[in-house]
Amino acid sequence: MTSPPIISDCLAQLAAVSAAVHRPLRFMEVCGTHTMSAFRSGLHSLLPDNVTLLSGPGCPVCVTAQEDIDTLVYLAQHDDLILCTYGDMLRVPGRSGTLEQARSRGADIRVVYSAIDALTLARQHPARQVVFAAVGFETTAPATAAVVRLAKQQSFPNFSVLASHKRVVPAMLALLAAGAVQIDGFLCPGHVSAVIGSAVYRPIVDLYKFPCVIAGFEEIHMARALLHLAQMARDNRPELINDYTEVVNPAGNLVAQQLLNEVFTIIDVRWRGLGVIPSSGLALRPEFHSFDAQQKFSLPVPVPRELPGCICGQVITGIATPHDCKSFGRSCTPVHPLGPCMVSSEGTCQAYFKYARLGGRWSGSFQQPTPATASMQQVTP
Repeated sequence: MTSPPIISDCLAQLAAVSAAVHRPLRFMEVCGTHTMSAFRSGLHSLLPDNVTLLSGPGCPVCVTAQEDIDTLVYLAQHDDLILCTYGDMLRVPGRSGTLEQARSRGADIRVVYSAIDALTLARQHPARQVVFAAVGFETTAPATAAVVRLAKQQSFPNFSVLASHKRVVPAMLALLAAGAVQIDGFLCPGHVSAVIGSAVYRPIVDLYKFPCVIAGFEEIHMARALLHLAQMARDNRPELINDYTEVVNPAGNLVAQQLLNEVFTIIDVRWRGLGVIPSSGLALRPEFHSFDAQQKFSLPVPVPRELPGCICGQVITGIATPHDCKSFGRSCTPVHPLGPCMVSSEGTCQAYFKYARLGGRWSGSFQQPTPATASMQQVTP
């Protein structure tokens, strides 16, 4: 029986491979869980000097456009309405404050753990409107779809969702198309890939010649994935490797995908830091429009804007790190966050604050923003 690999062996091999490359290697993780796991385990400090792990647009709260946050705060103040949201959304600043502040002014905002919790509240309060703030990637979107379908089947006229679900692969392609960040490969998300499958990353490898490795979230998983990426960079051999076969298969979860296709349609949506990305969002199909809070409450669409003094958009696109922000650890802390990257449990700024506040060799700027890269937020890829 072959013994399972241990992290020290992977790191020793990674050091040998990276030494043979003779240049810096930059790999981007596209999952907030990878971000937190890497910092919590100290993985960054164990990497070879020429290997850097960048954070990408993998935090669902962080990539939610600022106008979507403003809409939620506006909606929460409607009379006789219960707004249900995940806990990470409560303290994200909007133009009129946060949801937490709106709750202190009397808004009925409930923290839930899933969309079904919101539907349960709608059943318990038939005389009140209940809205679920649906954020997240393809991991949480099927659950939202299942609950919307159930609400239609069981006739819940007082239930609706404000959908801000996003698709991961279009964002990865948009990053490459913009060309603002120099990276050598992607550490692909395990959770999302379990739903969408491994084959969807093929255009990244075939069109852009970028290596992709799907990995789990333990230190050994991530170290092994970085070893694969470094080997492909050394050999100039871009491939798609699924190193999480116990969870991910090429086709993905077909039941979850069928749910998504039944309830949602694909649309262009705005991402924080990346602008409008074609075919990157999910909106309810016409047959489910009675459960669309945007239409039910005739919500205005706020003017797109970014938060002053916050570079979260640059952090989640790998252009900058939290240490490049003048507010980081000063006026922006987990107690008083200026933006979602410091709020979310999967946010890069919160990860740095918890585990790398004092800096380190991996904490400096990987690529200083330039007029071209800073304008990414204004460009539709």
